[in-house]
Amino acid sequence: MKVVRGIRGAITVARDEREEIQKASLELFTSILIENGLSPEDVVGVFITATPDIRAAFPAEVIREQESFRYIPILCAQEMDVEGALKQCIRMLVLAYTSRNPQEIRHVYLRNACILRKDLMEEKGEKE
Repeated sequence: MKVVRGIRGAITVARDEREEIQKASLELFTSILIENGLSPEDVVGVFITATPDIRAAFPAEVIREQESFRYIPILCAQEMDVEGALKQCIRMLVLAYTSRNPQEIRHVYLRNACILRKDLMEEKGEKE
């Protein structure tokens, strides 16, 4: 039986440039789908945050441009500006139907964002 689960992920960018933000956003989104065996029909919605130093583009824009995700609700917001927090970071919460239990969900942390949830990375046996 499929239920709706939340799948987390994050990625960093080297520069606040439109192309880089779009490339990173699509890479993260695609990785979340592949790692969790999801199809476009499984995705219910996507919530994205970006740190305040990312202003050149909306991370959601590149996902909406994909034909199969055109009608999926996607929302962008600004991440809290906490002192000492990771900079130039895009975070995603993908809500999707899956038959996996919570322990089988593969959360995806790429580039410098792998430091955010080392507990999940180690739990899955992944290397940085």
